[in-house]
Amino acid sequence: MNSVLSRIKTAVVGGDERELILLSDLISKGVKVTVTGFPKEKIPNNASYVSTVAEACKNANVLILPVPGVNADKVIRAVYASEELILTEQDISSLAPNALIIIGRARPFLREWSEKYHIKLLEIIEMDEVAILNSIPTAEGAIQIAMEETAITIHNSKICVVGFGRVGLTLARALKALGAEVIVVTNSSNEEARAFEMGCHTDNLENLAKILPNLDICFNTIPHLVLNKMVLQHANRDMVIIDLATEPGGTDFEAANILGIKAILAPGLPGKVAPISAGKVLVNTIPRLIIKEMSMIDKGLLLG
Repeated sequence: MNSVLSRIKTAVVGGDERELILLSDLISKGVKVTVTGFPKEKIPNNASYVSTVAEACKNANVLILPVPGVNADKVIRAVYASEELILTEQDISSLAPNALIIIGRARPFLREWSEKYHIKLLEIIEMDEVAILNSIPTAEGAIQIAMEETAITIHNSKICVVGFGRVGLTLARALKALGAEVIVVTNSSNEEARAFEMGCHTDNLENLAKILPNLDICFNTIPHLVLNKMVLQHANRDMVIIDLATEPGGTDFEAANILGIKAILAPGLPGKVAPISAGKVLVNTIPRLIIKEMSMIDKGLLLG
């Protein structure tokens, strides 16, 4: 049992199967956990159940919010909750002094509240140790969608991967292994070199419209509008677009619909297609982050 973990009060507010796996791990490590947003029968006996976000947040040293986070209306994602969980500024202000918030990706209002009340905010979704491991179920889930939404095999298909970050790289590698002809579209010379080394064709974003007429499937990983109306007008109408970027994605879905192109927005696949594996990523990351950050806070207080 780690001494840092055993003396802090942690609130787990909302989430899905991933957070339940994390919750069980925290309990096993001796963390005092208060939970809301889950049915009582799904919560370990050693956790404290409360019915409101306010009760969970009060005097908590660590607040763990879901990986998908909180939407623009301040509704916390909570798939098991019987009613909406709303996060308020008062909830944040009620956290213990020098508290820590852990979330996948935060909205601007949460960043503002955290700064206002001198709370450390950790957004973990872009951390390599999380993002690289999450790219595995994302790639597998994306390929599953492609197989379900097309009448052809991945093998010998002409497939474009737009963007070559963590998800794009893992996806391109998996597609190559299945025998696809893969074109990686990126404006980064470093990423282009890596894609070439993997045996992929490469091109840049400016030429995307020239690539689309010959494609069977296009995967987008860039969270900006790259597949716009002008670009889509050149696309093969039988092509399927699978957009893996954060909502609203990088595709003009209205234009795709008008043009008769099937386009699917599929963010957040790890929690949908492989929640146990995605939960283990949190287990391997969050306790260590808590120990590191809370130890740094303690050290800062002592030095102060």
